[in-house]
Amino acid sequence: MTERLYYTESYLRTFDAAVTRVDVIGGRTSVVLDRTAFYPTSGGQPFDTGVLVGVTRLQVVDVVDDDNGDVVHIVDSGPEAVTPGQSVRGSVDWPRRFDHMQQHTGQHVLSAAIDRLFGVRTVSFHLGAGSSTIDLSRELTRDELVSAEIEANTIVFEDRPVGVRFVTTEEASTLPLRKEPVRGGTLRLVDVDRFDLSACGGTHVARTGGIGIIAVGSTERFKGGQRVEFFCGGRALAEFRSMRDALAGAGRLLSVAAHEMPQAIEKLQMESRERQRSMLSLQQELARYRAEELAASAEQLPKGRLVARAVDADAAGLKSMASAIVARPGYITVLVSNAKPALVVVARSEDVEVAANQVIATLTAKFGGRGGGKPDLAQAGSLVADPAAILKAARNAIS
Repeated sequence: MTERLYYTESYLRTFDAAVTRVDVIGGRTSVVLDRTAFYPTSGGQPFDTGVLVGVTRLQVVDVVDDDNGDVVHIVDSGPEAVTPGQSVRGSVDWPRRFDHMQQHTGQHVLSAAIDRLFGVRTVSFHLGAGSSTIDLSRELTRDELVSAEIEANTIVFEDRPVGVRFVTTEEASTLPLRKEPVRGGTLRLVDVDRFDLSACGGTHVARTGGIGIIAVGSTERFKGGQRVEFFCGGRALAEFRSMRDALAGAGRLLSVAAHEMPQAIEKLQMESRERQRSMLSLQQELARYRAEELAASAEQLPKGRLVARAVDADAAGLKSMASAIVARPGYITVLVSNAKPALVVVARSEDVEVAANQVIATLTAKFGGRGGGKPDLAQAGSLVADPAAILKAARNAIS
């Protein structure tokens, strides 16, 4: 069984070890050592990366636990590059490791703050590549999250020691653990001085000051509770820089300071809605004029006067023109966009016995696309055909 050096020495960056086993699993070379500082994916925390240096240099691209209790290092070389009994020196990718230590310890502190203030349990934890999340048993209000964030950062700023100790299951049952352990046997406890005590196998900073800062991000409802995003240490700084640059860029475009941004955006939204109303009114007026022109070119069919034309318009424009044409009695209208894939609108006057939705069904069956509607007005999109072919098929369906 591999000796796990990270259990007691999270800050260990390099170590010497002996290769005990080399296998090929799923086409990838796996190396087992008698001791390691590489953390395998577990408990919501991702694996460490780094290198093993012996006769050759092996890049560690994944680390996992196996059923025998060994830590398996997946490397980027073939099995011939390393042999059992060989001595190697391992080097952990320290920036990645320290980032994980900040996030994981920050999670302990944030979860404990939420539990202490509101009695809300953390159901699960996930340490992602860009941000981390905790899933809570119930939804917190924004004010509650702010209070928990303040409480958690108070513990960070107090720079409390973070210790590690090992106890039996029986001993653990007498201790004020934040949550029940998920397994028995010897337990590794992570102790944030006078604030949190939890069974955990992950890597952690030695003092809460090493977390740097804990910043709560977005939230969403999740499985009857709430998923809370958070950033610690270097990630919090990177997130701040991103937000700062985004605000500065938006401020330059709007010619306002950051604190004036909400009012500026609200003003733009109001102006946009007003322009949309004006544009809609103009489009409707233009549709009426174009409808007069199109109606004048209608051809007489047994079932009514047919206007079948290809025009430059979007779906809303086609619908407005078609509706304006059939507002008068005796008309059937088929309007197709010149753009491809084609849009088509079919409409008829109240006194005409043509089902627009059936014409649309015929067209989509022949040319693809999707559509629907009612007997008096129907439309479809994504028809793959030239406008002339669509208009011919529509004329045949109506006749």
